[in-house]
Amino acid sequence: SLQAGLAVLLKAERLFHSSYHSQAVHIRPVCRVTHRFAQLLCSGFAVAASLSLVQDASCLAVSWELRQTLTVVFDTFSSGQGKKDWSLFKMFSRTLTDACPLASQSKVYVDISPKNKEKELLEVTPPPASVHEAIVQGDKRTYAVYDLLSPSLFNTSRSLNVQLKWKRPQDSSELPTPILHAQRYVSGYGLQTGEISTLIYNTHPYRAFPVILLETVPWYLRLYVHTLTIITKGKENKPS
Repeated sequence: SLQAGLAVLLKAERLFHSSYHSQAVHIRPVCRVTHRFAQLLCSGFAVAASLSLVQDASCLAVSWELRQTLTVVFDTFSSGQGKKDWSLFKMFSRTLTDACPLASQSKVYVDISPKNKEKELLEVTPPPASVHEAIVQGDKRTYAVYDLLSPSLFNTSRSLNVQLKWKRPQDSSELPTPILHAQRYVSGYGLQTGEISTLIYNTHPYRAFPVILLETVPWYLRLYVHTLTIITKGKENKPS
């Protein structure tokens, strides 16, 4: 249902007006998890029972996992006249009112990782109840966590509209470049001289990262796999 949970934000008018959007369905086999019960005895009587989840090491029992993903990129920096401020309502024209009644977990993560001394300039409202830290591409990232299943989240307000504001105008209008980023452009024309070039940059001083490149092309565009060329550090790599 689109009336509850994170699905409330899926407004077609806003999603298709974004700079980029991608929907995917992932299906994979996973080893089934078995349930084991253990009883604790006290004076010959069972007073408690514990439940443990054990994964089948031989993987004889297989289940199928279905995962649906939606990736959307909003260029709020350009549409906001050079301002970095954003909110859920500005991007989706909607706010979150409650969690999905069928969901066991429903959380919103906001990247509030400071760069240099930006931590003192950022203001996230409403204040998150918890903060999660993780290592992403060799960097320490900090995320504000909003648990939609928490009863206290909607006590003060009927809806959740996460906002990120800068306490003062920024001197530089340039956004920081990620350590791992890519550029894509088209050159030439027609089926004979037309080319699609994708440049992937890794600016980390010493660490290498595995990369999976997925190219999405229109159905009417014919690609010739034998013309694929991969160049790394000025040397051509022959695909196997």
